[in-house]
Formats: sequence, C-alpha cells, structure tokens
Amino acid sequence: MTTLAAPALAAPAVPAGDNRTSLRASLHHIGALTRRNLMRMKADPESLLDALFMPILFTVLFVYVFGGAVAGNSHNYIQYMIPGMFGQIGLSLAMAVGTGLNTDFTTGVMDRFRTMPIARSSVLIAKLLAESCRSAVSLVVLVLFAMCLGLRIHTSPVNVLATLGLALAFGTGMVWVSMLLGMAMPNPQAVQGVGMLIIVPLQFGSSTFAPVHSMPGWLQAFTSVNPLSALADASRALINGGPVLHPALLALAWSVGLTVVFAPLAVARFRKRT
Repeated sequence: MTTLAAPALAAPAVPAGDNRTSLRASLHHIGALTRRNLMRMKADPESLLDALFMPILFTVLFVYVFGGAVAGNSHNYIQYMIPGMFGQIGLSLAMAVGTGLNTDFTTGVMDRFRTMPIARSSVLIAKLLAESCRSAVSLVVLVLFAMCLGLRIHTSPVNVLATLGLALAFGTGMVWVSMLLGMAMPNPQAVQGVGMLIIVPLQFGSSTFAPVHSMPGWLQAFTSVNPLSALADASRALINGGPVLHPALLALAWSVGLTVVFAPLAVARFRKRT
C-alpha cells in the first residue's frame, strides 16, 4: 500500500508554551489532514473496493436469497430491504476506521503528528470527514444499483437526500465509537474482532432485513431500542411513504447521543496516546 507523508501544515505558528490552537489554525489543519486522507484513498484504490462493491454484493445476496422467503418476491423485498441497508452500510464502513487508526499508531504516522503544533482533535475530525466522503460514495452506489434492480422512489428526491443525511449522521456517531475502539485495542486484529461483536447484533437484531413481529419477545425488546431499526424505519418511510417523524427523531437522537458521548472520549484518549 502506498504511504503518503503527513502534509505540511503551514498554518500560523503557535507560540511556544501555548497549548491552545486558534480556530483558524484548527480549520486549516483539519482541511490539510482531510486532503491527506483523501489522497491516500486515491493513491490506494483498493481501499475503496469495500465502499464500491459491498453495497452491490449485499444487495444481490439478500434480495435474491431471502427476498422470496421474507416478502414473497424480490421486488417487494427491494422496497423493504434497501432502505434498511443505508444504516447497515454506514455502520460497516464506520467500524473499519478504528482498524486504520490503530495501524497509524504502529506505522509511525502519529509520531509525526505528535511533533506538530496542531489540535489533537483535528486528526480525528479529518478522519471523520474523509470517511464521510467514502460513506457518501457507497450510499450513492447502493441507491443507483438498487434502482437498476427495481427500487422505486415513491416520495421525492428531497426525501432520498434526507435518507442519506440520516445515514451519514448515524455513521458519524459510529465513527467516533470506532476510533475510540481503535485507540483502546492493542492491535488491528483485536479492533476487528471487537468491532464484529458490535456490528453483528446491531445488524441482525434489527428491522433491517426482516420484520420484527415474528421475532421472540426478548429480541423484539432489543430491536425496539436498536438505532439501526429506527434508521431503517425512517428510511422506509422517507422512500416508500408513511409516518416518518418518530423514527427519524429517534435515529437523530441516537446519532447525536453517540457523537456527544464518544467524541470527547476519543479525543481524550488520542491526547493520552500522543
């Protein structure tokens, strides 16, 4: 994999002994670091393969393997499953960020950042912004491919954009969780293992792939508080029509809550490690 050097952050110098960085300098650092992360993706196209092909693979497998059993036919299942996939795609991509961050600590990239007069949060925010771009690409691929298979938008393009916004907001909250996990685990393999323990229950213990009414009571209790269920229900209402306010507010509440709780924890852990 091609490794790019950390960018020159030619922002106004921070006076010696001053541990605080101005807002203007922080924004400059975030922009430079976000550009670095995007350039790494450009120099290493293989890093985009999961974002480009995971939506296609999941759509084909679930629609044509489970569509007939769950919804009677693949067309009906596309209308049910694809809106639920928005959150699932965002979750999978977000959890991969922790592995990359853990690797950066072992390859010496963070040693370079440690010597620079930059706000510690700028490194993490830049990763968040770059990952948001990757997730947006993946979500667009999902929508376009699903429409080729027969997905129909029964509302409006604005509703589709709102669905993408909800998915990106939830993915943002999960990126902070993933980055905290990446800094807490000793190696990338541990990050991946713990990440799967988070992803699998959230994905399959939700209304993403099947209605919850046939599930046992204890599992329905879990799905009712699962953020992926709220996001899936809101996305279906936005694309197919129906009551959207309650599930959308619940999904937003989860997104904001995850960010408020885990962003300060991730920044504090990053400062401790650097």
